[in-house]
Amino acid sequence: MQLLAVGLNHNTAPVSLREQLALGPEQLGAAVQAARGWFSRFNTRGEDEAALLSTCNRTEMYAASDAPDPLDASARFLADYHQLNFADLRPHLYMLPTHDAVRHAFRVASGLDSMVLGEAQILGQMKDAVRVADEAGGLGTYLHQLFQRSFAVAKEVRSTTEIGAHSVSMAAAAVRLSERIFDRVSEQNVLFIGAGEMIELCATHFAAHNPKSITIANRTLERGEALAARFSGRAIRLADLSDLLPQFDIVISSTASTLPLIGKGLVERALKARRHRPMFMVDLAVPRDIEPEVARLSDAFLYTVDDLADVVRTGVENRQAAVAQAEAIIDTRVQSFMHWIGDRAVVPVIRDLHESSELLRQAELERARKLLAKGEDVDAVLEALSKGLTAKFLHGPQQALHRAQGDERARLASLLPQLFRGRR
Repeated sequence: MQLLAVGLNHNTAPVSLREQLALGPEQLGAAVQAARGWFSRFNTRGEDEAALLSTCNRTEMYAASDAPDPLDASARFLADYHQLNFADLRPHLYMLPTHDAVRHAFRVASGLDSMVLGEAQILGQMKDAVRVADEAGGLGTYLHQLFQRSFAVAKEVRSTTEIGAHSVSMAAAAVRLSERIFDRVSEQNVLFIGAGEMIELCATHFAAHNPKSITIANRTLERGEALAARFSGRAIRLADLSDLLPQFDIVISSTASTLPLIGKGLVERALKARRHRPMFMVDLAVPRDIEPEVARLSDAFLYTVDDLADVVRTGVENRQAAVAQAEAIIDTRVQSFMHWIGDRAVVPVIRDLHESSELLRQAELERARKLLAKGEDVDAVLEALSKGLTAKFLHGPQQALHRAQGDERARLASLLPQLFRGRR
């Protein structure tokens, strides 16, 4: 079995490509099952493992497979499953074999591979993805061990370093960007579209600046009302957005919709109703909630997750010492995991040795019982039993040594005494 990770992220692909590979929470289980089915085309053992992680910054697959060239098979699965041309997708993919895949998983869980260095949200997303993969039958010994160790490493990094102490979240970055358009958030009406974790975080940051009003637009009004109540705001239905959009100066959107919720025409009409007063918009969703063409409108200032990169990298210098500490922890834990994988590789050999030894033991024991039943002397039977076992255990190594020649014989001659040297 080979462990691997294949995918793309904010460093290797633009949001326009990432949104084509994005998977909603309700789609992950089916994708895991499809991945295992894809691997089964290359072998019939059915022991392949797979898990998929999809966020606004990445879509990647972790797998364990004994298929020929599983890295290529995984990459082609991503292209096939999303109906993309493999030649176009391949330059944006990272394809990581075992050692690199383990290190990557540890870094992702610890927030070292995030756009917001040290952010904690990815760990929760990773745990959700693992839970879904487990429910879909995608986890086996290798991936289960990989993710449990990833979570343990993330906890160690966060508790022993200051990797998250200076992090600038996407929500804080959105506030900073809005202040480039409006001098004071306190004088603006803010609309949040969605009611998930990211919107809750953004609402918390904006609420700290006491905006004129806070509104939550959500497909389910009850959920929107529950979130709005926390910030003394109001809730509206998404269906009412087209009529109410002109009221808002700042619009932050992050939903799981597979299609844009706000089109260029809708924003054009809203700007006209606002008499072309500027509108600041942040689209944190992947796939995008706001059509990218909106950015062409002169009075609309649209930012995506990729546009926030420069802002969230502020203060990187302050985190370098923590990053070095975190990387050192991860390197140590990767070596430990690779040692575990090495042990797993010899398990079949050890199992075969136990099985063959057991057959030899049973044969000699049965022979000894028959001799005892005939009334043979007990000491003589025990002596014969011990000599018989010794002879049979040594027969294979002796034959291998006799058949070997040259360097192979020399290696066996140096190795066999280590294997059969008894404890003293």
